[in-house]
Amino acid sequence: MTDTLYLCLSILTMALVTYLVRMLPLAAIRKKIKSPFVLSFLYYVPYAVLTAMTIPGIFFSTGSVITACVGLAAALVAAFFNRGLLTVAVSACAGVLAAELVMEFLI
Repeated sequence: MTDTLYLCLSILTMALVTYLVRMLPLAAIRKKIKSPFVLSFLYYVPYAVLTAMTIPGIFFSTGSVITACVGLAAALVAAFFNRGLLTVAVSACAGVLAAELVMEFLI
């Protein structure tokens, strides 16, 4: 099998799988969901997925886990006080920068 054919088959397979994952729930569930358990489960799915995608990126985005934890703490404090998304992101960046500078000065 040539590389081009293999690549085309891979892309078509991925497209089919992606389409099926999105289409099957719509086709299979035609009635309105009334179960409080299922509704509460579906309510929290986006938060769980976002957390699962974000947390590893936080801890491996800097040169040190310690500076990443400082940035995370700064973001959590800003978020706790209901600051906007931009303020939270800038706080996290400033926390990481400050921690990196302190660690560079100490080492």
